[in-house]
Amino acid sequence: MKAEILVRRGVLAIAFAGLLAGGAYAQSPDPSTQQQDIKDDKKDIRSDKKDLARDRADRNADQRDINHDQGDLAKDRADRNADQRDINHDRTDLNKDRADRNKDQRDINHDKTRLVQDDKKYGANSTQAQADRKDLHADRVDRSRDQRDINHDRTDLSKDRADRNQDQRDINHDKTELAKDRKDRNKDQKDIHKDKKDLHKDRKGLRQDQKGHK
Repeated sequence: MKAEILVRRGVLAIAFAGLLAGGAYAQSPDPSTQQQDIKDDKKDIRSDKKDLARDRADRNADQRDINHDQGDLAKDRADRNADQRDINHDRTDLNKDRADRNKDQRDINHDKTRLVQDDKKYGANSTQAQADRKDLHADRVDRSRDQRDINHDRTDLSKDRADRNQDQRDINHDKTELAKDRKDRNKDQKDIHKDKKDLHKDRKGLRQDQKGHK
């Protein structure tokens, strides 16, 4: 009877030991799976580094674009301001030449009236009439010159206004480009932060897999 009990206990012990061994084997990681995890982690790290380098290059290119846009914007604003000063100067010249032209016209009208009076009073060939005709001719010459100045001032004013308007359009375009490049730069910076987090996470995973493989 004792022998039978001993045999049963031996069988149970062997079976229990087999279960423990099977459980331990089931819990131990598969070396081939660990190797694949390490390989995948290294591949992810290489990909993260490439993404990080590419996003940094994009960010740097966007920053160069921003610097260029800021330079263009400053130049166009300076051109616009210079054109506005030219416009103001043209207006001043135009107003002055118009005043001169109007004065010359009043002098002409006065000379005509006096000529008629002197012709009637002293005769057409009198010294007074000849002096009146001379003044009338001089005032007409002055009026013609002032009119040419007015025409020239109008041309300059029209050209400077066109230049000012073009500069303003350039400024508006520069502002749009600057806003777009800043948006791109900010997005690239966010991508860089994400790439760094991914790289850190994948490196941590690799260290854990390598530690578990030892």
